[in-house]
Amino acid sequence: MAENASNRIVITVLGKNRPGIVAGISRVLGDENVDIRDITQSIIEDIFTMTMIADISAAASDFITLQERLSAAGESIGVNVQIQREDVFNYMYRL
Repeated sequence: MAENASNRIVITVLGKNRPGIVAGISRVLGDENVDIRDITQSIIEDIFTMTMIADISAAASDFITLQERLSAAGESIGVNVQIQREDVFNYMYRL
């Protein structure tokens, strides 16, 4: 399936910085055959933030299952993980 906005998701991660956050989230995405297209992260004081754009066109699971798996992974490593479809994100934050 060709990549387009409906096949792409925005993933945001927020929490207290600690080792293993990127690995934990990336592991779920790799297991689900999700392609990370772009990633940025920053640490301000002890607060970790990460935003990813990912392509789910070849994902092993549907959006809801992926959302549940990422949320569970985040909970196990002590961060909050939110995902939404890129087209919805763009609609919500248009100027």
